This record gives sequence, structure tokens and C-alpha cells, in this order.
Amino acid sequence: MYQHGGGGGESTPGADHSACPLPRCGPPPPRGLRQWYRPPRPAALPEGAGGCLPGGCTWARSAAEPVASPGRWALPWLPRTWPRCRRPCPGETRIQTNTAATLIPLVVHQDCSSTFFVSFVLFHFSNEGELITAAYELGVAHPPGYPLFTLLAKLVIGLFPFGSIAYRVNLFCGLLGAAAASLLYYTVFRLSGSYAGGILAAGVFSFSRLTWQWSITAEVFSLNNLFVGLLMMLTVHFEEAATAKERSKISKVGAFCCGLSLCNQHTIVLYVLCIVLWVLFQLFKGKELSFGHLMKLGLCFLAGLLPYLYLPASSYLNQARWTWGDQTTFQGFLTHFLREEYGTFSLAKSETGSTMREMLLSQVTHMKTELSFTVPALAIVAWLRTGMQAKQEKSSMICLFTGMLCIYSLFFAWRANLDITKPLFMGVVERFWMQSNAVIAVLAGLGLASLVSVGNTGLENNRVLQCVEWLSAAALVTSQIYANYSICDQSRNYVVDKFARNLLSSMPPDAIILLRGDLPGNSLRYLHYCEGMRPDVTLVDQEMMTYEWYLPKMSKHLPGISFPGRRWNPVEGILPDGALTFNLHHFLKVNKHKEAFACIGLNEGDSTWRRSHSLWPWGSCDKLVSSGTVFNPGEWIHLTRNIYNWTEDYGRFDPSSWEAVANEEMWQARMKTAFFIFDLAETASVSADIKSQLYTFAYNLYKEIINSHKKHPVNWHKNYAIACERMLRLHKVDVDPEVLLSETVKHFLLYTAKAEDDPQRADILQAVKHLKKELQGLRKMKKDLKQLAV
Repeated sequence: MYQHGGGGGESTPGADHSACPLPRCGPPPPRGLRQWYRPPRPAALPEGAGGCLPGGCTWARSAAEPVASPGRWALPWLPRTWPRCRRPCPGETRIQTNTAATLIPLVVHQDCSSTFFVSFVLFHFSNEGELITAAYELGVAHPPGYPLFTLLAKLVIGLFPFGSIAYRVNLFCGLLGAAAASLLYYTVFRLSGSYAGGILAAGVFSFSRLTWQWSITAEVFSLNNLFVGLLMMLTVHFEEAATAKERSKISKVGAFCCGLSLCNQHTIVLYVLCIVLWVLFQLFKGKELSFGHLMKLGLCFLAGLLPYLYLPASSYLNQARWTWGDQTTFQGFLTHFLREEYGTFSLAKSETGSTMREMLLSQVTHMKTELSFTVPALAIVAWLRTGMQAKQEKSSMICLFTGMLCIYSLFFAWRANLDITKPLFMGVVERFWMQSNAVIAVLAGLGLASLVSVGNTGLENNRVLQCVEWLSAAALVTSQIYANYSICDQSRNYVVDKFARNLLSSMPPDAIILLRGDLPGNSLRYLHYCEGMRPDVTLVDQEMMTYEWYLPKMSKHLPGISFPGRRWNPVEGILPDGALTFNLHHFLKVNKHKEAFACIGLNEGDSTWRRSHSLWPWGSCDKLVSSGTVFNPGEWIHLTRNIYNWTEDYGRFDPSSWEAVANEEMWQARMKTAFFIFDLAETASVSADIKSQLYTFAYNLYKEIINSHKKHPVNWHKNYAIACERMLRLHKVDVDPEVLLSETVKHFLLYTAKAEDDPQRADILQAVKHLKKELQGLRKMKKDLKQLAV
């Protein structure tokens, strides 16, 4: 056995974690973003520590004990502390998960015989798990709170008598997406009188990859798309109104809907601003804008904001087992409403992202990919038609929609402070381009109608043009379905659901799970609170414990857990507001009666846990073990080898998806114990015999997992190659040096072929040249000995 010293770190010399933008302590990262786990590195064993080896012999290290000799096969430029390869730290992260798709027909308009289909999912996570949990518990979701979505989702959960909680909410979002498509159809039809143009607008938008994907999961985007279509439709109605009384009525309804739309996603505020200014100008121009009417419009707008009263009400009652923030005070409400914890008018707080130019170019490229080149081209036709016929009856509407598109795109590109060169960040940003895609789709429908209108002026056979118009619309919509169905069909995708169930099932009874990041946090919270899985464990959010509101509001919902203060802070003391702080060391001390696990990783800002605990690998998570606990490599390997039942192939998911993140976590969990034991052998001050046993355990485990999986993470090649090289130094009689040399060369070459961006690649290739010479010499020596024996 090996008695592990006090506390392991989370990083190894040589590892570059500068790409991780998460704060060291304090507010959590922006939603959809999380930090990759970095395998722990144990500290050196203190002098005098002892224990029992698996063979039964006792040992105790003294200062005079020699360290292991590098041996003949050590390479002069291959350092003994060469950092092992680990997962890249892409920064952060969109959570996507587990789905069960079906098709729901919805006729988008009574005058249209075409039917649109929206596939929906069973279970999906990004903010989804948190949004569903907030609705189920009647808590408050992450800023700005999304009160309208929360209340509607709760209503759906209670009314729908079938399926899981997630299934019901996802079905509801699918219906919202279909309704949004019908409103886009209606907008184009009323402006142009073209059925085919309406079908084109609704179809290319609904069946684009982004819209389809985010309409089959419990997210706020479907409801936002619905409001975009609703506001555009109401604007058209206002433009077509024949009397001042009718315009007054529509403007009041529109003002209410504008306020209501802001109870969901705040990005729509730019569209609201454009529409409000345009309507007020039209009323002023027609001498229909009086002070009394302006006051009525303001009251209607404020009435639409009434769902925000839900936030302080929920916070005051404090009955939800999961909620966010304290909105019982005006300052707390304002902080939540303005998203100050993320950064008002920004996607992330304290992030440096791509430039405005890069963001706009990416949006244009994305638009051509998502909607095909033809759709933006048709939108341009609508603009040109308006420019050539400025006095056209509907030109003001096209100008308004174009202004909405330009203002939104420019503002978002300016404030979307994320690095879109990283796939996961691109997945976060691109979701917000749906709002502009809806306008492009409407303009494209109008562009198609304009082309037909121009053709009608020069041709007598209108039926031919009508056929061409319908065929064009049908072809574009069909191509969207054909291109995106296989991507958006999530009927067999249960990845994050299985990820969360594996994590929860692996925990011992009454364990404390210290959550970190959206992936484990949202997925485990949903299963724990909504599905009632593992009610014996307790979920504690690491990042939330740094907020002043978390423990005063949530501690009563965490029975059996003691908090030695009101806020987690690495430096214990009393804050200016009188709050008593505590560190992780103190927290673990007062809860020593329970086993504690970190999922995934611990906050780097507080290292006080190292005083009394060490991190031992437990699948994707880590177990916080008392420093005096004896570590037995053989027993730990046996305990963690089959901790999860994971069957997903490696690399099968889009890198920007949360399925890819979950799959990566589970695959890397297979090698964590081997990495941990290897790190002990590298860093611990123990006898040569103990090092030899630790290296052998790590080598055998690496060899087992490498040979068990044909396709696996690329860093496994490097880790295994270094483990083979270390085994060469041990002169083990039961391992053939030729095999070790061959494996080292083979896996170093496999690694360098796939990891071309590794800064150590040149050094590795130089080492491989030396190893090849050693291998040739060894084989020649064996051949000569064989000939002498003959």
C-alpha cells in the first residue's frame, strides 16, 4: 500500500492551461461554458511515511534511500518529468444531450396545404436541465430569469399527462417552434400575397440546422423565435390597418407583446426598439399620437412585463430546491434582470473574444451554410426591388426589417465577446444568429414574390411562373430537410442522460457532490430533483457558494450538510457586510461524516483542501480522501476500472456540442487512474521498489485500455508511450525491452501524426529517432546472439 501525502494539486509542470478563461474564484462562468478537468497531481511522500506493498512486505522511506536509476534506455533529452498529455482546455463550453425525436405535424396556416414537422427531444442539457428544474421547482432560472418560459413550462408539466418532465417541456418547445414558422409564413403572405413565398420563409427557417436543433429541446430560443414572428406579423397588421382606430388597437396589442417578449430573451430588445420607433413615427406622421395614447402604450408595455413579478415572489417564498439569486430586494432584482453576474450587454464577463469584423464574417458564412446561398440572394432581391421602387406600398416594411437585421447583427457582433475560433464558443454564439435568420427568411420569401411579380409584368402565361415559384420554394425547403434531418434526428441520442446517470449511480450512499460547470451541474440537478434519482446524495454548487445569496437561501434545502459560514472564500474572516466566510478545508472538516466528491474538478482559487485531503480519481469525478488514508494501487484499479457503463464511440459528436464534452469526459475517465498512479511514480519521494511497482501498475493499466479500444483520445498514445519508456528503465525481466521500444516508437509516431499543434512535437520526433536506433541495435544484438547459439 502507499500512504498518500497531504493533498494533490490539479496541474502538472509543463501543462498549459492559459487557454482556460474561467475565473479563479468568484462568479461562475457564463452559461454554457465550463472548464475541463485536469488530472490531480499528488504531492511527494514525506520522510518516514510507510505502508504495505501488495505483496505484504512493509516499507518505510528514509532520507538515505536511493531513487530509481534511469537505466540504459533513458533518453538524455526525454526528461523524467516530461508532462503527460492531457485533454485540451478549449475554454468553455453549449450543452446538448439526450433526445428522442418524433414528428409532429402542424399546419402552419389555414390557407396553406403544406405541413411542417418539428422533431422534439426527450432530454437535453445546456441551460436546459437548469431551465426544466427551475420550472419544475418554481424557482428562478439563471439571469435574466426567463419568468415567462418558466411559468409556461410549469403549466405544460402539469397539463401534459405523459412522458418525463423533460419530454413534456421539449414537446412544448417543439410546438412553439412550429407556431413561429406559421407566423413567418403569415407575415410574408400578408405582405406579398404569395403562398409559395410564405412557405419558403417558414420552411427554410424552420428546417435550418440551428432552428431545428434548438426547437427540439427545452430552451428559450423557440419562444424567442415565436415573438420575432409575432412582432413582425403585428407590424404588418399595423401597416395594413385602414383606420386610426384599428391602428390604435394594434399598437396597444403590439406594445403588450413587446413587453412580454422581454420576459424571455433580452436580445429581442433591439427588434423591439426598432419596431417601437417605427410605430411611433407612423402614428406621429398620421397625427394620431397624442399624450394620452402614448401613456396607454406605455401602460400596455409595462403590463407585458408583469411576469417579472414572479421572480421576487418565488424568491420570497423560497420553496424551490434549486433557484438562482435573491430578488426580494430591488438591487437583487436589478442585478438579475440586467445580467450583471454575466456582464450586461455581453455574452460573458471578463472575456476577450473575436473582433467585430471576424464575428460579422462568420455570421455571413454561417448564413450561407445554414440557409443556402439562394436564400440570402433572394433577400437581396427584395432589397433591390425596394430600392428601385421606393414608393412601393410595402417598401417601408422591408426597410424596417432590413434595419432590424442590420442593427441586431452589428450590435451582437460588437458585444459577443467570445472566441469563435473555438468550436464550443462558436456553438454558444451561433444560437443567437437564429434571430437574424428569421428576418432573412422573411425577406427571401418577399424576394421570391418580387421576382414572380416582375415576371408577371412581361409574360402572359402566369401559370408557368406560379409553377416555377412553387417548385422553387418546394426545392429549397426540401433541400433543407434533406441536408439537416440526419443531423437533427436525435431519436437515439441519450448521451448526457447516460452521463448523468452514470455519475449519480457511481456515488456511495449519502455522498456530497461538489458540482462545477454546466455539464454535471444541470444534468445531475435535473435527474436528482425532477426525476427523483438518488435522493440520498446532496448536490452543492461550488461556484454558487461564492455568491452572497446562495447559502442563506439554499442551505435549508441541503439537509445533513453543515456550512461553517455564509459564503465560500479561500480567506476566512468577516466581510464588510458581516458575512462569515469559510474555505474548503473548513467545509470538509465539519462534514467529515460524509464522503465528498468533486464533479468535475475543484475551484483553483481555494487550495486549502490540500491541508487535510487528497484527490483520488473516481471516474470523471474525484474523491476527496483524508490525507492519512492508505492508497493501494491494485485495489483502486479494481474499484474504478468498471465504474461506468459507457458504450459511445469516441469522436462521433460535433466538437461544438455538449454530447462531445460528455463523451470526452467519459473516455478520459478510463485513463484517469492510470494517469494518477503514473504521476505518483513520477513525483513521490519513495523507494526504487515502490516506484517500480507504481510504474508497472500504470503501464499495465495503460496497456489494457489502449488495447481495448481501437479509436480513443489522441493523448492516450503519448501517455502510453511515456509509460513504456519508463518501463525500459526498470529492467523488468518479465517485459521484453524490444516490445517496449516498439510500443514507444509506435505510439509516439501515432501521437505526432494526430497532434500536429503540440509544442513538444519536434522534441518527440527527435526522441523517436534515438529510440529507433536503440531498437535497431537491440534487434541486431538479438540476431547475433541467436546466430552464436546456433
